[in-house]
Amino acid sequence: QVFDDEGKDVTPHPLFHSDPKDVVPRQGKLLSSASCGTTGPGFLSSFSMHQAAKVSASSGLFSRTCGSRSTSISNISTTESMQDEIAELGSQQDPAVSLSDVQVRQEEIKEELTKEELDRRVDIYLTETETLWMLDMPSVVVSVESEDAGRVLERNRIYTDICKNRPGNDRFVEKIMQTINGATKNKEVQCDKIIMEDKGLLVTSWDLYDSFNIQEKETVSKAEGSRPTDGKSSTSHTTKERDQTMSVSSNRGSTTPVTISEGAVLARIHKEEECHSEAILTSKNFHLNLFFMERILMENIFQPKLAAYRQFPVLIDPDVTSDTSDKVAAMKEANEEGQDKKKEDKEEQKEAFIDPSVLSDLKKTLEETAPPRLEQLWSYMCDLTHGHSVSSMAWNKVNPDLLAVGYRAFDFKEQKKGLACCWSLKNPMWPERIFRCKDGVTALDFSMASPNLLAVGMYNGSVAIYDVRNYDNTPLLESSASSNKHTGPIWQLKWVEQDRSATGGGKKERLICISADSRVTEWLIQKRLDCTNLMKIKRTGSEKKKLPGEKGGKREAPISQQAAGMCFDFHPKDTNVYLAGTEEGHIHKCSCSCNEQFLQTYRGHKGPVYKVTWNPFSTDMFLSCSADWSIILWQQDSQTPILTFSSTTASVNDIMWSPKSASIFAAANKSRVEIWDLSVSIFHPVVFCFASPGAEFTSVLFANNTDCLLAGDSKGEVGVFELQNLAAHSSNK
Repeated sequence: QVFDDEGKDVTPHPLFHSDPKDVVPRQGKLLSSASCGTTGPGFLSSFSMHQAAKVSASSGLFSRTCGSRSTSISNISTTESMQDEIAELGSQQDPAVSLSDVQVRQEEIKEELTKEELDRRVDIYLTETETLWMLDMPSVVVSVESEDAGRVLERNRIYTDICKNRPGNDRFVEKIMQTINGATKNKEVQCDKIIMEDKGLLVTSWDLYDSFNIQEKETVSKAEGSRPTDGKSSTSHTTKERDQTMSVSSNRGSTTPVTISEGAVLARIHKEEECHSEAILTSKNFHLNLFFMERILMENIFQPKLAAYRQFPVLIDPDVTSDTSDKVAAMKEANEEGQDKKKEDKEEQKEAFIDPSVLSDLKKTLEETAPPRLEQLWSYMCDLTHGHSVSSMAWNKVNPDLLAVGYRAFDFKEQKKGLACCWSLKNPMWPERIFRCKDGVTALDFSMASPNLLAVGMYNGSVAIYDVRNYDNTPLLESSASSNKHTGPIWQLKWVEQDRSATGGGKKERLICISADSRVTEWLIQKRLDCTNLMKIKRTGSEKKKLPGEKGGKREAPISQQAAGMCFDFHPKDTNVYLAGTEEGHIHKCSCSCNEQFLQTYRGHKGPVYKVTWNPFSTDMFLSCSADWSIILWQQDSQTPILTFSSTTASVNDIMWSPKSASIFAAANKSRVEIWDLSVSIFHPVVFCFASPGAEFTSVLFANNTDCLLAGDSKGEVGVFELQNLAAHSSNK
């Protein structure tokens, strides 16, 4: 029996009760034991417990006697023998035997047990029964390491082959099956009308590139915003995202808000890039680098022309040199092939070659006998100067490669803003300094004491001084605030040295101007520009001889007592004496010491005198040109012209003596530029060059260090010409 802690009998009872009339199974083998004998009732009790399979580890105690001592059924062999007996009993049991008989016998056996046997501890071992399969689902997957793996793989291969060959197999049959389709159901929903909008956008490759980089920039900005140290960038980025979100949410319901926000982002990015580009383009370092780069390119392009201007040997093209060497090699091969000829042929071949010294002498002879000519090297011209007329030109006194050119409107009735440009030989394509003036530039000149100062005279009578070292368009000094400023156009302006040896000082420079308001002025450069009058040019009557029998009548009174000044030039040696040409055709010799009367008057022109210039070598001779188509050579002690030159029926706008010869001068007519050599001819120029169609020459200027001439025209072009085969005679002749 089995009792619980409270002493209740919890012994399990069998569910099956057999008929007592049934045959009782044999107990011989069941009661036998390898170690000792056991009583029948004790074993039957244990057998019934084993059949119930409900016995706990602390089940009831069963006592067995083996001789005079008790033993526990803990032996493994005893357990195995009992299992065998139970199995044999199960196999030989008669179905007619009921368990009631067994229970009666068990009660009989239990009555024979003593108290000691009942109190004895018995160890019972429970074993696992046979597994009962309630559900069996065979697996469709076989392990690769199993025994059936090869067979399964073979079956899979066969099935794959059948599937591949099924369309082409004779046993393949197509069948049609009809399936039941689900019943369709129509459902209507009422909603707002969907508004459709068409949007078009023109996109360039640059827009695509910028849009693609937006994500990268946003990623970088987010990464920088996540850092604790960069609070500013994170705040700005968050604000930017909030603005975009608000713009989208405020216009919800249409497709335009997203497009507008993206366009705003692209516009802002494009604006930032433009600002960045402008910052680069306006930086000083960028302009300086472009300045030198442009000079290098221009020098490479104009190298042969610049070499000819400076009278340097022109570099030979390497391609031409290689062609020449190939020709020389071919000639050598031809000479080697003719070695088998006679000595007479060899001598004839030797006589055919000319000595290099003979070639050089021949070249010199040809140059001496060739007529002089003008060859144009290049032109100073750009889009900025196109449409302006060249009014004056001046070389820098220290840098002979720097040229200042003044531009104004060619038509006096339609005046517009003028230009003063500084050109360099290192860049003939674009001026290095551009000064935009309020009115047309009529005259300019560089200072000798301060070569960086450029004085500019304008058509409205004002004078301005610029510093060419600065890029600023604002002049250093201007005469607009002066009470004595000119009221007419300034036709000529020049820096003149003044001798101050009497006071123990050096040479001082002064600025002299002549204007159409009949005044010759000297400008004082202090904190502001102010001027004093050197001379007020008055009209003088023409000396006409009376014809025989002519009566002396009244003379016509002039409209104005003042004569407009057109040009002037100071004596090369005496800086106190100068010549002044007027609009009435007279030339007055004046002195800075006397501003009331002229020293002498030269009458010979019938029209306005455009230019007067002293000869730099023969200082008592000077030239003058006029609108009366003539050029006159004067001697200062004689009021009668020495020579008069007239080659064309056009006004002569400008003249200039050559700085290398006392007998050569250049003249600019409307139609052509002429070079006169008085030692060759006094009737015709030795060489001339016609102007381009539709243009008129307005001014000429000799180069100081080379045999070149510069000519400006009415289209804003300054041509540089090389004087070839023009022998410059000694200055003493």
